[in-house]
Amino acid sequence: MKLLHAADLHVDSPLRGLSRYEGAPAEQLRGATRRALENLVDLALAEEVTAVLLAGDVYDGDWPDYNTGLFFTRQMGRLRAADIPVYLIAGNHDAQNSMTRTLTLSLPENVHYFPTDRPDTVVDEQRGLAVHGQGFARYDITDNLAVHYPPPVSGLFNVGLLHTALGGREGHERYAPCSLDDLVDRGYEYWALGHVHQRRVEYDADVKVVFPGNVQGRHAREAGPKGCTLVTVDDRHRVTGLRHHDLDTAARWHELRVDVRGARDLTDVFGLVAEQLGKTLDSDTEPDRVHAVRVVAEGPTDAHEALHRDHETLLNELRSLAAQRADTWVEKLRLETSPPEERSPADHLDDLGGTLRRVGEQLGGDPALLREVVEGSGVLARLPDELRRELRDPERQRALAAEAVELLLARLEDAR
Repeated sequence: MKLLHAADLHVDSPLRGLSRYEGAPAEQLRGATRRALENLVDLALAEEVTAVLLAGDVYDGDWPDYNTGLFFTRQMGRLRAADIPVYLIAGNHDAQNSMTRTLTLSLPENVHYFPTDRPDTVVDEQRGLAVHGQGFARYDITDNLAVHYPPPVSGLFNVGLLHTALGGREGHERYAPCSLDDLVDRGYEYWALGHVHQRRVEYDADVKVVFPGNVQGRHAREAGPKGCTLVTVDDRHRVTGLRHHDLDTAARWHELRVDVRGARDLTDVFGLVAEQLGKTLDSDTEPDRVHAVRVVAEGPTDAHEALHRDHETLLNELRSLAAQRADTWVEKLRLETSPPEERSPADHLDDLGGTLRRVGEQLGGDPALLREVVEGSGVLARLPDELRRELRDPERQRALAAEAVELLLARLEDAR
């Protein structure tokens, strides 16, 4: 038996805001989720899998029109033609109360859409498979759904299909929380999870508990290879293989961290980034993939003040360099640098500079105060939803506070 486990397809995720960046490959990135789904179906057909498991968030939210649903239906039709069943649950993004447009009545008969008001079991004696699942009735489910899943069906390979954050994951809302013990003790052989966008095998013994990650990165916080997990099962219902397959052939996000401690000025930093960017992209073997890159310059460096003062200049120099490759775009330049260790900022800054640094350190060490400053400023209310969600992340708030302090310190130095 072979099962293909995927989650968090987010088909037609809008990726708002890309159009404001000159040179951003907006259309390629927006179309990447569709290509990833096509690749998923191609892989299922090539591997002649027993079934496909989709653990929630097939869609990113309500459709602007029916084209998203029609595209998904066409792909499921390809699997129906090969007699491959699909087991599907709704997640928080495509919860029942979030979707005003649906095409559930006309889904191909090979697609088994689990109810959202209770857990259910689909038994396939011919394939030796029992799949248990429940979707989200609302986007903000905080109940432990797993504890109500039915007992395993004797003599079959039992799969639990669940969209959950388990005990919680940074960057993911704590929806449908449960413990590993809740899952392992249920008696199933495999738990096909969704919601967490990084691939992770949570439990690897007689029972397997797996997040496959999402099938396509949609922003810089979803960098690196993305895809699905191919599960191989022997005749004794033991999982003998968990193999990741990349599906993100259309586009991939990268976080390129560059140690610039040896740089004396912007020219040196540019050279270091250019060298590492070339090595990273030249190693990619997918000919048609678009690369979106977030560059992070880090480390103590003589170029620290110049980087903060001339940040925009260097960013656009890097974008110009990337534009020479048809497949590359630099999304952002983040600075995580500091002055050289032998030059303490306290030796060079007046009382105002020292005060700024102390305030920055205070904010960085007090998440509650930092949140109060950011959310109490009124700025968040005027930002797009995607950026507002990003700025509510405590780690991102700390990074922005540190960047703001360093920019002000660089300006102070210029004013002397």
